[in-house]
Amino acid sequence: MIESKSEIRVRYAETDMMRVVYHGSYLPWLEVARTDMFRNSGLSYRKLEDSGFSLPVLSIAVKYLRPAVYDDVIEISVCLKERPRLRIKLEYELTRGDELIATASTEHTFIDKSGHPTRPPHDFTELMAKHFGG
Repeated sequence: MIESKSEIRVRYAETDMMRVVYHGSYLPWLEVARTDMFRNSGLSYRKLEDSGFSLPVLSIAVKYLRPAVYDDVIEISVCLKERPRLRIKLEYELTRGDELIATASTEHTFIDKSGHPTRPPHDFTELMAKHFGG
């Protein structure tokens, strides 16, 4: 299992007129957590892209439990529970202090420079073997 935590402070631009976070603002927060997780695990998105690979989002689901508001500090926990093969599924929890405000999941796959699905690069499979064994 690979886990990581990131923190953001809600910016005014991410809110509506009532200073409640607009639902679409959560998606960039998930990206922050996801890229931090890969970087902290030893493989950055930048390195993947420089090697000719991308990890597009295939699906995303968010369950909003409590509203976040302007100036809240939000911690985003992301977890890769299973060793990925061709698809990568990540699970997220967003909290404000001890309060769970949202959960989410994203699914990704590797594509090459021409946009075709491909097997993960060697660096990635080595990293997964390090974290998941084998």
